[in-house]
Amino acid sequence: MNRRSYYSARTGKLPDNAKLDLQTLKKLFLSIYNKLEEEGYFQKYFGYWCVDEEDVKGELGSNIDAEIFLHLRKENLWPINQKIENYSEDDLFDIIEFIHDYTSRPLEGDYHRFNDCGMHYHKFDDAQGKEKFRNEVNDILKDYNEGYEVEETGEIFTVPDSGLETILNADIPSDDKKNISNKIEAAKLKFRRRSSSWEDRRDALRDLADVLEFLREDAKKLLTKPDEADLFNLANNFGIRHHNAKQKTDYDEGIWFSWIFYYYLSTIHALLRLKKKSENE
Repeated sequence: MNRRSYYSARTGKLPDNAKLDLQTLKKLFLSIYNKLEEEGYFQKYFGYWCVDEEDVKGELGSNIDAEIFLHLRKENLWPINQKIENYSEDDLFDIIEFIHDYTSRPLEGDYHRFNDCGMHYHKFDDAQGKEKFRNEVNDILKDYNEGYEVEETGEIFTVPDSGLETILNADIPSDDKKNISNKIEAAKLKFRRRSSSWEDRRDALRDLADVLEFLREDAKKLLTKPDEADLFNLANNFGIRHHNAKQKTDYDEGIWFSWIFYYYLSTIHALLRLKKKSENE
């Protein structure tokens, strides 16, 4: 069950310090992890403890530390309960992505009564387990720093700006993968990855500007001349596509890049839909 927003959060009255810091995020994640472990979500891959058989290994084998090193190239991250206090932000996000990939919802099992050992499961559903993990973890990640979420791929991205989720997730109305669809998807990945640098985000804007350039002849037909000119003025004169002394670069990249990204993305969608409507008519 997802936690709903209550009055202060819903009306925007929470103070700025209501955002989670790293230590609080780690505590909340550990609580979620322990809860899911108790419910059997990690038995398939990580195994479990039995009073009769002791350590019963899961599909990842008996050396989880080694498995984590193979995936993350990091040591001293396992077991989570003992190591999380020393996690950096990168460590925590790496572990969240790793655990997501190996979470599976328990469906059928047997209760081991001796010494109240507990449920030992033998049938699982990976997709349902991952969805449960995402729902639980995303509920706290959205309140950390600029806001994050684990997507279905298991990768952590920044949360879309409020109200812009629809345009970000909208289907691209084009069959041209090389010049349009693939470039848009690449731009979204570059812009929203947690580890994206300012240069990555600028590169995402270039990708969208390239799509607009490809659609420029359509833009001339479907938009007024000043609107069409302004689209490329933004890219060419504000340090996005080219680099020269005449360009304007003295602006807040955090605010500017976010605005121009969604402006370009929504314009591309509008042009493609206007083009399709014009062709149909």
